Amino acid sequence: MTLVRPGKEQPPDTTQFRVSMEMTKCDVKNYLEKIYSVPVAAVRTRIQYCTNKKRNHLNQRVKRPDYKVAYVQLAQQQTFQFPDIFPEKDKTPEPGSVEAIQEKFQEDEEQRQKPDPRRGGVTEWFGL
Repeated sequence: MTLVRPGKEQPPDTTQFRVSMEMTKCDVKNYLEKIYSVPVAAVRTRIQYCTNKKRNHLNQRVKRPDYKVAYVQLAQQQTFQFPDIFPEKDKTPEPGSVEAIQEKFQEDEEQRQKPDPRRGGVTEWFGL
């Protein structure tokens, strides 16, 4: 049983798990309530069938295994939110750091590559 980040937006009281094909709704509910002491209101499951359109180096069809997805709705107005493992850092690099030097170099390169306004729209490959 694996907790999965959902692809689509879901209600805050719903979590998504990838479970084995043999587990039933009752098994999922009992597993979460007995082992992790998580109150469960409802469990919905679906089977995700995978395609076999890929081919290996011998031109044989390769099929990824199918898997079952369980949507668990938590009871008693509980909500679940994935932890933010990689929080956003502030974008201002400290002076003298590698990021500041790279940013300064990028600005200088952009300034150097701007067309010369004295040429009046004539391309650079055409010498005057």
